[in-house]
Amino acid sequence: MSLGLGIFLFAVGAILTFALDVSLDWINLDIVGYILMLAGLVVIILGIVLIARRRSAVSTTQTTIDPATGSRVTRNESTTSGDDVV
Repeated sequence: MSLGLGIFLFAVGAILTFALDVSLDWINLDIVGYILMLAGLVVIILGIVLIARRRSAVSTTQTTIDPATGSRVTRNESTTSGDDVV
């Protein structure tokens, strides 16, 4: 969702800056367009960073001794999504 929002902000900013030829006394649409394009770039960069962070992998190995039988029990867990990563 953040990538889509960033692209949307950048596109609206580019339209305001380069495509519209409207002059208003109370607001400068070129400056608003540049601000929206900058905000769009920031949102896109943050979205890419968050997506890259989610793709980290966690692997856990736990070995315990079963008291009833005296045998070792090994449990392996592997997580590829970063939901459990702090």
